[in-house]
Amino acid sequence: MSDFLLSLKDVSLAFGGPSVLDHVSLSVSKGLRAALTGRNGEGKSTLLKVIAGNLEPDSGEIVRAPGLKIVYVSQEVPADRPNDPSFNALSGGRRRKSILEAALLSRPDLLLLDEPTNHLDMETIDWLEAMLRRSRDMAVVVVTHDRRFLRRVATKIFDLDRGELSGWECDYPTFLKRKAELLADEAVYWERKSKKLAQEEAWIRRGVKARTTRNEGRVAALMKLREEFAARRAAVGSATLKLDTAAPGGMGVLKIKNVSFSYPGSKRPVISNFTATVLRGERIGILGSNGVGKTTLLNLLTGRLKPTSGEVVRGTSVELSFFDQLRSEMRPELTVGENIASDRDEVVVGGVRKHVYSYLADFLFTPERVRTPVKALSGGERARLMLAKLFLKPANLLVMDEPTNDLDVETLELLEEQLLAYSGTLLLVSHDREFLNNVVTSTFALEGDGTVKQFPGGYDDYERQRAAKPKVDAPPAPPVKPKLDIRVRVKPLAAAKKKEFTCNPFADL
Repeated sequence: MSDFLLSLKDVSLAFGGPSVLDHVSLSVSKGLRAALTGRNGEGKSTLLKVIAGNLEPDSGEIVRAPGLKIVYVSQEVPADRPNDPSFNALSGGRRRKSILEAALLSRPDLLLLDEPTNHLDMETIDWLEAMLRRSRDMAVVVVTHDRRFLRRVATKIFDLDRGELSGWECDYPTFLKRKAELLADEAVYWERKSKKLAQEEAWIRRGVKARTTRNEGRVAALMKLREEFAARRAAVGSATLKLDTAAPGGMGVLKIKNVSFSYPGSKRPVISNFTATVLRGERIGILGSNGVGKTTLLNLLTGRLKPTSGEVVRGTSVELSFFDQLRSEMRPELTVGENIASDRDEVVVGGVRKHVYSYLADFLFTPERVRTPVKALSGGERARLMLAKLFLKPANLLVMDEPTNDLDVETLELLEEQLLAYSGTLLLVSHDREFLNNVVTSTFALEGDGTVKQFPGGYDDYERQRAAKPKVDAPPAPPVKPKLDIRVRVKPLAAAKKKEFTCNPFADL
């Protein structure tokens, strides 16, 4: 029986601008575990929808095996369901896990996952990785920014770059190395082409008559070179992130004294008798399963919620800035520019005035995109917009709730660099294990029973310390007493007058 499942041949799709998919071809067979990589806005989600049959391409051919069963899980958190109240009561992470479980149980031939790790806790991510690695017949194509997930799951890479798709028969670390070499070679190629174009343009401007066959050929080559440059699609630039730090305050940032919190009507505490001190310059990751209370703890530490008992004392001159995972500070009906600067043309960055278009260009927003309503943005664009808004406000206490969701790997790494260079204090909730390892200096771990424990180091350090059993010295063993062998021999009465009985516990009577 053939292992063939699906193929795309010369598939193209555009939405009024440059082609999102430009003569894309790929083939999917049983057992494939492929990652679909590319920058935000390159069209990864679009390609998944085309494969799933949710979008029709402008041209090209799609061939599917007879009876092929495809399941597509989108990156959006599933909305409320009118006929399933128990589902509606779940948190975003638990809803996503429920959808993933249903997708796997349906036993598809081809599973398409768009940012499946968003909102999942670490235990569920580990479970999903294991399930995908164990699959043999099912093919999987996944879009994700989670670098550890990519390393553990993907055995092939489909890379979408400027509308073109290339396949790499290797794991993710090897792909990164080879892609960097390819881009370096591409840069050298276009640098040489650019010099050649400049030389030929200078030649033609000198008014050389194209009479001879040689000159006619040179003019034709110049025209072709012009066309090549006109058709060229330059690689999308990297975001330019610059985190502004407010003047440092005192050494003590937060003093947490016996804090407990329960929601009204609940008998189970979310936080129970938590005491800790947060010092200037610390970068603390907050860990725990979905629904255990990580965001609640952030809200308690920042004053958005009041403890049921205990108190959180803020240090002197603390300037706080909050990154909300729900993007609630964004107004969807307003444009990108209006969300950043209201009706003004300028913003102040590090004490310097800058035009809003110029500022947002650092976050990869074109002028056209600056005029676009936020509701029309992709998930990655919204995440970058939140960073742009956050970075406008100088702060010495930065609080970030799931900032990595929907960011592409390049922007994610730039954010890491900024946070590592940040001289203020960071409180961070994230399910991105690599991000936590690279950024935080210690962790607050919520155990699920209200207990919060502090561990030094990043996520891997936390895992090692949690797995290690505490060594407790055994109590000294009691002294060994010899086993008593006591025998009593009763003698006749006559003999007993002299010696009524013999009792020697250490003799063999």
